[in-house]
Amino acid sequence: MATVTKFIRSTPKASLQAYFSQAGFPLAPPMNWNDPGDIVRPLLKAVDEMAPDERDRLETVAERVTGMADDAGEAAIYNIAQNHTLLDTLQSACDRALWMYLNDPTGFRHAEEVRFTDEKRRGRMWDGFIGQAGLTLKRDPASIDAFKQAIREQFQSNNVHVDLFDRNRPTFEGPDSPLVQATIYREGRPDDFLEFVDGALDRRPRRPVFEAAITYEPATGVIEVVANDRHNREDMVRLFVRDLLDTDFQKERLPFRKFDLSMLRQQFAFPTDPDDGIESVRVNLLRLKPLDTVAERVTLECMRQASQTIWEMSLDRFGPYDPLSGGWDITQVKLTIRFHPEAGSGRSKVLPLTITMPHGCDLKDRTERERMIGEKYLRRWGIVRDIQD
Repeated sequence: MATVTKFIRSTPKASLQAYFSQAGFPLAPPMNWNDPGDIVRPLLKAVDEMAPDERDRLETVAERVTGMADDAGEAAIYNIAQNHTLLDTLQSACDRALWMYLNDPTGFRHAEEVRFTDEKRRGRMWDGFIGQAGLTLKRDPASIDAFKQAIREQFQSNNVHVDLFDRNRPTFEGPDSPLVQATIYREGRPDDFLEFVDGALDRRPRRPVFEAAITYEPATGVIEVVANDRHNREDMVRLFVRDLLDTDFQKERLPFRKFDLSMLRQQFAFPTDPDDGIESVRVNLLRLKPLDTVAERVTLECMRQASQTIWEMSLDRFGPYDPLSGGWDITQVKLTIRFHPEAGSGRSKVLPLTITMPHGCDLKDRTERERMIGEKYLRRWGIVRDIQD
């Protein structure tokens, strides 16, 4: 019920009325939506009285809507929505997500797919390939059916659904980059799961559904794929290129990112551009391992209230035995990027980053703007570089 409570408390009364009316939930006693008083308490009480199946249905929707009401979800909704002006008039992120869910359910699902794709990008579920630029994706029913049939045959799936839509990917400098995204849902092999049937524990058969996404950027020819099984990604891209881009798949991969933390052995200035509003960059933690063994690690940590930098602390505590002076590799760093307070706000926004050698970075879990800031400066500082896989 916590999700339902958050949903009801975060959504204006008029929008809640529209949703409960459209969904046809029986509320007892009926809600007086014209009552000028607080509607939250009586509505939550009415929800408590709902039948279990109806309450489960409400909770499922509440989870989807509130799940798209954070920064990343709202960015995905604006990416897909056609009427930004209307969204701007709504009172909260939850209100905007619910409006999209009610008035454009296909667009809402596409926004969920955009979020899924962007959050998994450059992570363990991701691969990228270099394709031919300037191609026009085939969208006619025959081509889409051919692609779906190829997926069925390749993965032995009885049922396949494909969402094909246009979207953008924000870039740090310059206009957004247009993309075409194909989200593929395919039915997996038979499985079973535990379920209570009339109070007794039983196993029920099912066929799980697997989600994957492919994006094509016409300006560069870059093709990216997100799918759980890395062995299937290349096959999916090959079919996508053949059936929807009508060209040959060259298998040339995008350069793989690798992190280099060696410059952090010494005091580092972290240069930034004034326009980005960054007040300071601080190293909070360095994890090191000796060059002669993998069985030991040392962690240096400088808390927020410390007056010294982490390099000064290490030298002060260890003197001639300072691990940063040599003989140790840095395997992890935790940074804090602090921004100047925005106009009218006394609080500074903070972007924490954790980078673990050789490929780990939690930047993919951040908002779109935070990811762009992070990508820009990690490259400028020499922390991240591209290598051929």
